Amino acid sequence: MKSQLLASPGQRVGTPEGQPPAPTRRNPTVGRFAAQHRRRMFRTDMLTVALWASLAAALALWLADGGASSIGNVTQAVTAVGILAGLAGMDLVFLMLLLAARLPFVDGAVGHDRALEFHRKLGKPSLYLLLAHGLLLAIGYGMAEGLDPVSEAIALWVLVPDMWLAFVSLALFIAVVVTSLVAVRRRFPYEFWYFVHLLTYVAVATALPHQFSVGGLFAEGTWQRWYWLLLCIATGSALAWFRVAQPLMATFRHQLTVRRVVRLAPGVFSVEMSGLRLNELSGSGGRFFVWRFLAPGMWWQAHPFSLSAEPKVAPPQVGPSSTLPSSGFMPRQGSLRITVRNLGAGSALLASLRPGTKVAIEGPYGVFSTAARSRERVVMIGAGIGITPLRALLESTPFSPGQATVLLRGSSADELFLGDEILELCRKRGATLFHLTGPRSENPQGTWLPASAGTTRLRDYVPDIGDADVYICGPSAWARNVLADAKSAGAREEQLHYERFDW
Repeated sequence: MKSQLLASPGQRVGTPEGQPPAPTRRNPTVGRFAAQHRRRMFRTDMLTVALWASLAAALALWLADGGASSIGNVTQAVTAVGILAGLAGMDLVFLMLLLAARLPFVDGAVGHDRALEFHRKLGKPSLYLLLAHGLLLAIGYGMAEGLDPVSEAIALWVLVPDMWLAFVSLALFIAVVVTSLVAVRRRFPYEFWYFVHLLTYVAVATALPHQFSVGGLFAEGTWQRWYWLLLCIATGSALAWFRVAQPLMATFRHQLTVRRVVRLAPGVFSVEMSGLRLNELSGSGGRFFVWRFLAPGMWWQAHPFSLSAEPKVAPPQVGPSSTLPSSGFMPRQGSLRITVRNLGAGSALLASLRPGTKVAIEGPYGVFSTAARSRERVVMIGAGIGITPLRALLESTPFSPGQATVLLRGSSADELFLGDEILELCRKRGATLFHLTGPRSENPQGTWLPASAGTTRLRDYVPDIGDADVYICGPSAWARNVLADAKSAGAREEQLHYERFDW
């Protein structure tokens, strides 16, 4: 291990001379972050309840309509199971859309990446239920009419209004789920997967007509019809507002433009932008935004990058030039920064951005921020380009001198991006800083530390990690090793906050 700032684990750098580390609290129910932690846990519980309640309500629609009492033979039982599968499948689709709608309530409770992770987990079950819906209804209706399932399916396509749209919808759902499988997704660029994924909205739109025109469950005048309609309208409105309207409003409100691109290392550069009302984005250190640089060949590419520096707003001008316009308000110019590593054709293009390029913005998203704090102590662990969001978090998250530890991992000192700025922040704020450089271990068990660290573990650097919030940002495999080490050192799941790079 090559430690530039510490000769051995345990030595602290940055704590003001003569000032011992502040005592730590073992109880997360007290302290300045206790209330926000309880609120976040409560919202998480409410989301779980709402998810199961929504699924139960979808099935209750059929039961309240006397569905169970209509089962008198095998044919009716098969048809009933097919109807229930369709209701449950569509309800899961609505839940998937809401999880991807970037609702502030969901984002603030579990974070954007966890919401999308659960969104992905619902993909296969919803598809299986929709496939079962189509197959069981073809079998059930066919048994009632003396037809085989294939002949019945053809008859439904030809004779029943809106049914052909349902078949199209099912084909689109299959395409979306298949292209979302990890093994398939990694064969295509993000933009291809993204545009195929947009077919989900077409699939939902084509699935709706037959739900209201076929069968009696959603017939006109029934309360089940109104419930289902409200569910459709609420889901569509949430998507339109949070995925379309709010990003457009944020883009026009902040009017971001590229100010300059600064090269930090081969393939690594910072993009500095200026804009208006950036004070409204303060405290976003660690959270990420979706950036679209409105230049030829780039405008359609969405880049999810975290800030590498808190937004800065110019101080108000004094003297004659500070005269306000007739409107009485002039928004002040500010600046912010992201730091990017060339990991593909899209990010490589960003190095060629010209000053003055307009920027569309969405966000901030995620809970990789102070919003996730539950304890007074904080530990930040970053590797490679994952160090840069920690720099913004270190700048803004509250802690007293001696209550923060920062560990930076890189193959060499050159990979500790923004390391000088982080060193200065640690000195200024009284945080302990470790530089952990050197080649990775060849140990088959895997470790996040350099090979030269030997048997050293995380608790050797942070003995009281069991009473700290731990922020981890870096490559996925490396982050998994850090998480495992943190858990073995006594950190609980609720204390671990990590940012994922993959999609």
